[in-house]
Amino acid sequence: MDTDRERHRARETAFYLFTQQSLPACKPVLTPGWVIAIFLFMGVIFIPVGLITLRASHCVVEIVDRYDIDCVPEPSRMDKVSYIQDDSIPKNCSHFMKVHKYMKAPIYIYYQLDNYYQNHRRYVKSRSDKQLLDGQKYHDTSSCQPVESNNNRPIVPCGLIAWSLFNDTFEFIREGAELKVNRKNIAWKSDRGHKFGKNVYPFNFQNGTLIGGGKLNPEIPLSDQEDLIVWMRTSALPSFRKLYGRIEEDLDVDDVVVVNLMNNYNTYSFGGKKKLVLSTSSWLGGKNDFLGHACVFVGCSSLTLAIIFMLLHVKYRRPYGDMSYLPWNRKSFSG
Repeated sequence: MDTDRERHRARETAFYLFTQQSLPACKPVLTPGWVIAIFLFMGVIFIPVGLITLRASHCVVEIVDRYDIDCVPEPSRMDKVSYIQDDSIPKNCSHFMKVHKYMKAPIYIYYQLDNYYQNHRRYVKSRSDKQLLDGQKYHDTSSCQPVESNNNRPIVPCGLIAWSLFNDTFEFIREGAELKVNRKNIAWKSDRGHKFGKNVYPFNFQNGTLIGGGKLNPEIPLSDQEDLIVWMRTSALPSFRKLYGRIEEDLDVDDVVVVNLMNNYNTYSFGGKKKLVLSTSSWLGGKNDFLGHACVFVGCSSLTLAIIFMLLHVKYRRPYGDMSYLPWNRKSFSG
C-alpha cells in the first residue's frame, strides 16, 4: 500500500510540475541582441543560397513548343474535338524547334499538359495498386470503377489513370539524320521494381467501345512499360510535365530540330494544352526559379527586419529586466 501511495504522489508531483511549467527545459531568453543576430544570420545564409540557386536554374537551357493548335488542319480548327476523334484522319504533324543556346547531353524530353487535373479525387482513386503488382490473381478491383471490366472480363491495368494513358509520339531529326531517343530508365527505379509486376501483362486493355488513350503491348510486362509507369504517378498540379525520353547527343547553337509527331491525345474536349519541352539539367535539376526567389526574399526580409530592430534598439535602448516598464509600476497606472 505504501508503495502505491508513493507512486501516486510521484505522478501527482510530475503532473503538477508539468501544469506549472516547472519541468527542467531549455528556456532561451530572446534579448534584442539575440533577435538581431538571428535575423542577420538568416540574411547572410539565405541570400547567397538563393543567388547560387538562381544561377544554377539560369544555366539550364530549355525549349518549350506548344503544338496542339498548329497540328490541327486549318479547316478542322473550328471543331477540334471531331477532328481528334475521327480515326480516318491522319494525325501526323511536323514542327521545328530552333536551338538558341548550346545544349549538352543528356537532353531531356518532356511532354507538358496544362489544365489537366490528375489530382481529381475520382481520377486518383480509379486504380488498383494490388492488381498492378499481382495481375489477374487479385480480383477485388472495385476501386477501378468505371473502367473495371469489359465483356465480363477484367481489364489489366484497370482504372481511369491507365485508361487515359498519353499516346502522342515524337521523332527528332537534325540535318536529315534521326536523333536517337533513349526511352529506358525514364521511370523511378522503385516503381519499376516494387509497384509493377514483372509477370503481369496487359489484358483486355482498350478493347471497349470508348478508347481513352494509348494502347499497351500485351507481350511486355507492366514493369517494362515505362510510359505507363511514368503516367501512373499522378501530378498534384493542373500543369505538369512527364519525362518522355533522353537525347544522348549535344545540340549546337542554331541547330534546327524537326519534330515529326503524332497528335493523338485529346485535350481539346476540356480546353487543355499540349507542349513539347527539350531541357538540359544542372546539379539542382531542371529549370525552376521559385526556390531561388524564395531564398532571396527570405534573406532580404530578414536583413530588413534586422536593420529595423537594430535602429529601434539603438534609439530606444533600455536595460534588460527593467521593472519600471511593468504596467503596475508606470505612473499612468498609479491611482
